[in-house]
Amino acid sequence: MVSNKAAGELKSPEDFKGKKLGVTGLGSSTDFLTKYLAVDSGVKTSEFTPVAVGAGQTFISALKQGSIQGGMTTDPTVAQIVEQKIGKVLIDMRTPEGSKQALGGLYPSSSLYMNTDWVNSHKDTVQKLANAFVKTLKWMSTHSAEDIAAKMPSDYAQGGAKLYAEAIKSTLPMFTKDGVMPADGPATVERVLKAFNPNLKNATVDLKKTYTTEFVKKAG
Repeated sequence: MVSNKAAGELKSPEDFKGKKLGVTGLGSSTDFLTKYLAVDSGVKTSEFTPVAVGAGQTFISALKQGSIQGGMTTDPTVAQIVEQKIGKVLIDMRTPEGSKQALGGLYPSSSLYMNTDWVNSHKDTVQKLANAFVKTLKWMSTHSAEDIAAKMPSDYAQGGAKLYAEAIKSTLPMFTKDGVMPADGPATVERVLKAFNPNLKNATVDLKKTYTTEFVKKAG
């Protein structure tokens, strides 16, 4: 997102230089992706300032006050910014097509992260968690954005029920129907992290050891 005030001078990642850009938290996926977009466009991570502003009202306030000129966030914050006419979408990665255009491939974000040793010693628990995720994804794939919004906690719809449903509709394309890791997903994540993380730049990573589809494929 970019604020209306800064839209004239912030038209692409090449313009990140010298800017203060909001992220949900330092070290978060929004932080990593912002750094990648910058480096991929020839801007060093030291040439702009990431600012941890959270999401929702804290992100919106920072954009309004000018403490950030732009930033990366998720819906429903995006929908609220557009609705309030204080900013616009600069790069849209809410769809598979948008992610491929910006990152060169699909970028898995929401996942179950666990230590391998713990997974191997608690397989029944892990299977139940995977079952819940897959069941939810299958249900989402056969229901409308309004149906999904109605199942969520009421305080999620801070911008209003209609706007919240619209925000869900915008993001539905990025949810898989089965929860299986996209074949090219891990390679995209590796490329993004290696672009700016010196600890990984020359590291050799066996991507097959970083995830498993064992549980998701057993989920009913």
